[in-house]
Amino acid sequence: MQGGNGESVTPKQLSLQRGGEELVLEKMADRFTFRLKGDGVPSGAVIQKALPANASNYQILPRTNLVEVRIAPDKLEVGMQQTRTQENVAFASHVYQVQNNPGMVVYLTAEVTVQFADNLELGRCLDITTTAGLELLRALEGIPNAFIFIVSRQAAANPVKIADSLMQFPEVLLAEPNVVVRSQQHYRPKDSLYPKQWYLYHNGGPGLTPGSHIDAEKAWDITRGNRSVVVAIADDSVDINHPDFTAPGKIVAPKDLKNQDFSPLPEAESDNHGTGCAGVAVAEENGVGVVGVAPGCALMPIRTTGFLDDESIEELFDWAASKGAAVISCSWGASSPHFPLSLRQSAAISRAATTGRNGKGCVIVFAAGNANRPTNGTIRESGWPGDALKGDTKWLAGFTVHPDVITVAAATSLSKKAAYSNWGKSISVCAPSNNAPPGLWLPDTGYVMSAPQITTFLAGQGVFTTDRLGAAGYDKSDYTGGFGGTSSATPVVAGVAALVLSVNPDLTAAQVKQILQQTADKITDPDPDPQLGNRMGTYDTTGHSQWFGYGKVNAYKAVVMARQMLVPPAAAQVWLQVRSQTGQAIPDYQPGTTGKFDLLFFGGSVLEGLVVNVAFSDSRTVKDIRLSVNITHEFLGDLEISLIAPNGKVALVQGRTLGSQTRLQRSYGVDNAPALKLLLNQAARGTWKLQVCDRAPADTGTLNGWELAIGV
Repeated sequence: MQGGNGESVTPKQLSLQRGGEELVLEKMADRFTFRLKGDGVPSGAVIQKALPANASNYQILPRTNLVEVRIAPDKLEVGMQQTRTQENVAFASHVYQVQNNPGMVVYLTAEVTVQFADNLELGRCLDITTTAGLELLRALEGIPNAFIFIVSRQAAANPVKIADSLMQFPEVLLAEPNVVVRSQQHYRPKDSLYPKQWYLYHNGGPGLTPGSHIDAEKAWDITRGNRSVVVAIADDSVDINHPDFTAPGKIVAPKDLKNQDFSPLPEAESDNHGTGCAGVAVAEENGVGVVGVAPGCALMPIRTTGFLDDESIEELFDWAASKGAAVISCSWGASSPHFPLSLRQSAAISRAATTGRNGKGCVIVFAAGNANRPTNGTIRESGWPGDALKGDTKWLAGFTVHPDVITVAAATSLSKKAAYSNWGKSISVCAPSNNAPPGLWLPDTGYVMSAPQITTFLAGQGVFTTDRLGAAGYDKSDYTGGFGGTSSATPVVAGVAALVLSVNPDLTAAQVKQILQQTADKITDPDPDPQLGNRMGTYDTTGHSQWFGYGKVNAYKAVVMARQMLVPPAAAQVWLQVRSQTGQAIPDYQPGTTGKFDLLFFGGSVLEGLVVNVAFSDSRTVKDIRLSVNITHEFLGDLEISLIAPNGKVALVQGRTLGSQTRLQRSYGVDNAPALKLLLNQAARGTWKLQVCDRAPADTGTLNGWELAIGV
């Protein structure tokens, strides 16, 4: 822009004064907010009338009654103006983010606080503020000559600009708009051993380097997983009686392929591995023990046969895919250094990865292996005990080089290569685990033979996870702190994949793999490998490292990218709506009691609670869903809220994440409850069920009202 003298003039930046600092604001291109006239949370029907025709979705910001509208960037200004001119709209504004701090989103309210010079007469105060388009609301108690004003409909600017203009008056000491900023406190589970789970999140300490975790706490601010996302742990067994796996709806389609039954429990003394893997991925957040990467997701425990014949591999992957697994975690491989896959084995993996999840594909995760050898390559071997390996030896881990698999290497708590971790071009990502000498599993002996040249354990912390109950497991307690290997790194990645699918269930398996690779942290290790002397801890021009793949998984970055890739549902032409303001008591949790309540079966678990039936006769296809609820409860963290479609599919729209709050007034759509996407693209006709389940005893509450809108 040119000034009058021909010199370039930069437009004045919009700034927010806070605590003596000037925060530069930038408009967000895809959203705006508005507030309707009157008090109380507006109904969905009233909001719909105020929305511009080209809005994609909306949500009500808690405790503000602000409605945030998502809209295409090229429609923003027109859409906001359409809403602003509606008779029942009190206020509409852009949404901002703070420059160089995009995580700090700023929502404007209609209020501005102004403090005037001492002894300035009220008349003069009102002259200044009326000219700016403000209306007096009330005095600010305890502060002399300070008042709270409301921006009038006649105001020519938004509250930030008005505040900036008022600061030009010498009589004004302070002019500050009331803004809403989302809290950035990161969620921390209360499980007793969680502080020891450094690989999820840590703030430093002995044996820990900054960033060696997966940033789980920030990811949990967005999602802790959804029961509709099922993680299959295929291993030697899983102790499903462990307290971290006994929550309602946790276990889905268990299978023992060895005994051909449905009880994949440990039997042999060595059957401990799968329980540890399951805990890393999905241990329930229940206040005791450990917590998994995706604690809200479901677990499909599969006990394998222990053999890698074609039929066993087919049965494993076909079972997982057909029974609804979203992620399949495999912390095992062949005992042979050279193991190419058969055509049937390769086809079984491809089938699950492309046809599972109704054609979107199961995400399949495999451990790279623990011998410090290439996943595909030749090494001249010497020094192995008993000359078990000697001379030019070709290594091939067939499962890890399959193109549909995510292959996981291991990094340590010091952000270095784990000494044992296999490496190569097929490594997709790495994840944190322990450090130890490399070793080779000897079949039929239960013995891991240490590789040559490394005989002592190396620096790095171990992994805390679930253990087989009692003294039979790795540890005498029900938890162990000595888990590790790429066996432990693999369910970390499986858990992150489950979080990704919890926020965006529309993603294909290939897209999930791409997200994990693109959002991974580029850790580096310049030191030579202590056994082979290799230096592969940096990245080539494609961003790939043979030690770390595309980097260490970052749960937060992956979840954010997945959410950004959400595709808005097709625009609905007609909305079918039903609403009730009749209060209904939510039955308190009573273990083992079914009583008079409707029962719904999902994954073999009985779900109890308050169930409200709604019937629609329209047979057109569902294109969008919006659910609004008004609930008071003594402890909202006890509740789960689900919507069940006529075909029986269940969408968990609200998990047990509300903590000690006592009032819930919220609207759910596919933007803030992505599980609702599972219920789209079917006929609206039939009975829909709103289910509110209390999952803990003592506290009670009421469903005061609700509204269900089906867009067709």
